[in-house]
Amino acid sequence: MVHLGVNIDHVATLRQARRGTEPDPVWAAVLAELGGADSITIHVREDRRHIQDRDLRILRETVQVPLNLELACIPEILELACAAIPAQATLVPEKREEITTEGGLDVVSAEPIIADAVSRLATHGIVVALFLDPDPRQIEVAARVGADAVELHTGQYALARGVQQARELQRLAQSADQVVALGMRLHAGHGLNYHNVGAVASLPKMYELNIGHSIVARAVLQGMTQAVREMKQVIEKFCQSS
Repeated sequence: MVHLGVNIDHVATLRQARRGTEPDPVWAAVLAELGGADSITIHVREDRRHIQDRDLRILRETVQVPLNLELACIPEILELACAAIPAQATLVPEKREEITTEGGLDVVSAEPIIADAVSRLATHGIVVALFLDPDPRQIEVAARVGADAVELHTGQYALARGVQQARELQRLAQSADQVVALGMRLHAGHGLNYHNVGAVASLPKMYELNIGHSIVARAVLQGMTQAVREMKQVIEKFCQSS
């Protein structure tokens, strides 16, 4: 069965809108676990726009499922990760001016820097994933730098419609085959929701999907536990039929 990683960043976004104490992402993680989350994902950004160091510290001590820390190759954040030792670290690109992550990591252009980051994290026993566009060159280099997993960026697939979406799905399928053939674990995420997740969940050897915004958006209206439970049901439905 495909694992569901629930990204709770936007719970913290709502809290930081008032710089207050609620809603607390730590509570959200507990409710997500009750709904069936297989892991909890957070992104500690350099500008701390949502998740704070305090959140990482408490979540590391309280979550009962694996904690997946998204981070950029920034020395300060790498040190934070090596001190916290989450179960998994996913290296992502990061720009202060972006609203959300706009694309995959460019491993081809920054191979030495990323190789060093992968090595540092792996030394602490952390599973390392790289967030990449479905690009054969990037995936090839990911294997060379020693990544344990590749999380395919599904943003273009999520934005596309009709024939174009089918083409984007085919790109994802080809990249998924390459990831698996190179011995890495297959993850995917970004822009996935209750309507478009099925085709991605059905890709052969898919191990983990990381989904945040659509779950948190639904949770605002009907609660985190139910929102996570419903996403699990959608994924399981497509896994059983594939």
